[in-house]
Amino acid sequence: MKIVDDNVYLMNAADRIELIRRGVPAAHLAVLSVKMGMPEGRLLALLGMSRATVNRKVRENQPLAPDESERVLGVESLIGQVDAMVRESGEPAGFDPARWVAGWLATPVPALNGRTPASYLDTMEGQKLLSDLLAMAQSGAYA
Repeated sequence: MKIVDDNVYLMNAADRIELIRRGVPAAHLAVLSVKMGMPEGRLLALLGMSRATVNRKVRENQPLAPDESERVLGVESLIGQVDAMVRESGEPAGFDPARWVAGWLATPVPALNGRTPASYLDTMEGQKLLSDLLAMAQSGAYA
């Protein structure tokens, strides 16, 4: 199940906003967890989502709430950002951006005072901070 045809990172803001308002299908979380090679329960915990609520929404074929959708799209955007960075480097063969992001999320980062990036996934400000760190790493700035 694809939530969108394009990479979320490359979508224009109006399309992302519309997708957030419409709501990401709750079943997409299972797809995202497989894509990242991460247990769904861990992904839900990192995003600050209740397993019971998500399971109910999946059973009832309901979308996630806008705030939940925004967090899911934030992770999708981080994956897209890493993919774009690697493609720009000219060495994308064999690289799996979703799995790389999953590993990076679990690794303490000095720029986060030794905390893991995963501990910032539950808020949009935290996800923006992570995106900024990735951009700094790409530019060669300390991250």
